Amino acid sequence: MALVFSALRVLLGLFFSVCGVVKVTDRIAGDVYQQMKSQFVQFADVFPLKEFGYKPDPIWYLETVGWVELVAGFLLAFGPQLLQEISNFVLTVIMIGAIYTLLVLKEPVSMCAPATVCLGLLLLLNIRGRDRGSKAKFE
Repeated sequence: MALVFSALRVLLGLFFSVCGVVKVTDRIAGDVYQQMKSQFVQFADVFPLKEFGYKPDPIWYLETVGWVELVAGFLLAFGPQLLQEISNFVLTVIMIGAIYTLLVLKEPVSMCAPATVCLGLLLLLNIRGRDRGSKAKFE
């Protein structure tokens, strides 16, 4: 079973890394990058900290999310356990933010599904990591 969770962690980490690369550069998938640029204009309009007077620049927002996904995804896949746990938390926060943003924009449920599935898998890995840590304490 540990092998299944390790494989899930690596695959999910690589998925986030690829998603991050697509947000950072237009050389991988130019049309997807252009679509992301236009979407992040909307995302910046409903940014959660907007209520406190902060609205990010859409391009800066896109690149920041991309770099965070790229690095955190890589660390989730290949980093030491502590960095895997930190990366899991960071990516969980990003997925919660993505779901919040899509719900505020009243996007269809099908648009929320990928972020929701990723959030569920991250939480599953988090629970599995805690179970593994608590077992080690009692053995």
